[in-house]
Amino acid sequence: MDHLEGRTAVITGAASGIGAAMARRFGAAGMRLMLADIEQEALGTFAAELRGEGRDVSTFVCDVSDAEQVDALANATMEAFEAVHVVCNNAGVGAGGAMADVPLAEWEWVLGVNLWGVIHGVRSFLPLLRQQDQGHIVNTASVAGLFSAPFMGPYNVSKFGVVTLSETLFHELRLAGENVGVSVLCPAWVRTRIHESQRNRPPAAGGVVEADGTVAEIMAGFINNGMDPAKVADDVLSAVVENRFYILTHDDSHVAVRMRAEAIAAAEPPPFVMPQ
Repeated sequence: MDHLEGRTAVITGAASGIGAAMARRFGAAGMRLMLADIEQEALGTFAAELRGEGRDVSTFVCDVSDAEQVDALANATMEAFEAVHVVCNNAGVGAGGAMADVPLAEWEWVLGVNLWGVIHGVRSFLPLLRQQDQGHIVNTASVAGLFSAPFMGPYNVSKFGVVTLSETLFHELRLAGENVGVSVLCPAWVRTRIHESQRNRPPAAGGVVEADGTVAEIMAGFINNGMDPAKVADDVLSAVVENRFYILTHDDSHVAVRMRAEAIAAAEPPPFVMPQ
């Protein structure tokens, strides 16, 4: 997209982390904002802050794992702004554990938000972008969608799904000659609250799963020392303007991706790599 000022961006998971950083960055570029999140209070507080800075903001409380709620988000966006140009399917949760021990409810919760949330976002918003014959979709995956670290099974599966969904959509839109761009965001460690995802765990997913204390401490350390979300948001905005598909925010990720590809080509076991 050659310019963003005056256009509309929809961002899910917008009340914190990468979603909030994207909202700030797109707002600074002059975009109108539809911000969605499952945390109503945090969403309202953040939206009020942005309005105080002169941004044009609407909000919508939404569980992206629910198709009808995402449809309602698309309808609310059109009612508020009469157009949509950039759709950031960003909402996500984190959970892990040994594959043999992860309960079914954990799989359903993580895949529901991280993968089905993106599926619903594409299904609900793509027809609007195609009708306009312009727009861009940004799907938040992770480096966990490019190579597989242990003890992150549900998260890895969800993010690999987002990557292949995005690649498939890219090819289909390109073959059809349509003026809708696609990017897949694959960050490594970023200073977000994803290690606190249990705060939004729905009752249907069962009780809070307590992580091993040592594992939780290590995870929190990686996240707290991670990249500033504002830097990720800068990369996303550049990718939208440049119509760039892969957004790898960390330099080390390219090395790990290359190692995995070389192992596949050589019919070797997958290399052991961890996000840096």
